[in-house]
Amino acid sequence: MVNILGTQNSVFNQYISEIRDVEIQGDRLRFRKNLERIGEIFAYEISKKLEYEMKEVITSLGSVEVSVLKHTPVLATILRSGLPFHQGMLNFFDHSESAFISAYRKIPKNKKFNIKIEYSSSPSLTDKVLILSDPMLATGASAVATYKELLKYGKPVHTHIVAILSSVEGVEYIKRHFSKSEISIWVGVIDDELTAQAYIVPGLGDAGDLAYGNKM
Repeated sequence: MVNILGTQNSVFNQYISEIRDVEIQGDRLRFRKNLERIGEIFAYEISKKLEYEMKEVITSLGSVEVSVLKHTPVLATILRSGLPFHQGMLNFFDHSESAFISAYRKIPKNKKFNIKIEYSSSPSLTDKVLILSDPMLATGASAVATYKELLKYGKPVHTHIVAILSSVEGVEYIKRHFSKSEISIWVGVIDDELTAQAYIVPGLGDAGDLAYGNKM
């Protein structure tokens, strides 16, 4: 159920190291590009789990049977930090439809935060494979709330929840709320610590701010 790409030696870990590095994070273009590259690697790995069919392809010299995707997945992401990550996946699943959700932490004074969703847009998800991406999986609450919001557009046949960095708590939260048959979890790295403000440690900071600038 949980696929961790960072446990293998590959260039993937080079990109992870760069998005964590405070000296490199000052270059927003490079930060966004690394999120995009990481999205491409996740898309390639997830593609191995999808359903394929044989197709006859006509070349200039004859014909050949090739294994191709039977159905393209729907790609969903959480605004705004998820946009470059989403673009990386869209570079590989270039025929996919996309869904977007505006979700953020709403923190009442002296109270525990909750997830506020203000906007969502999606094609039909009925009987489709859904890939839901967000760079950070901290508590897991945003991923669960977003998935429930997307159910308004139909029930996916299977959903892949994808995060670059996750906390142990975030992964466990997802596992408690879903069965193996409906959800697969993909992460780059799992960090042990989560602060009282629900930030992953060592993590990387606020992915949205690093990609697009500080918000008011």
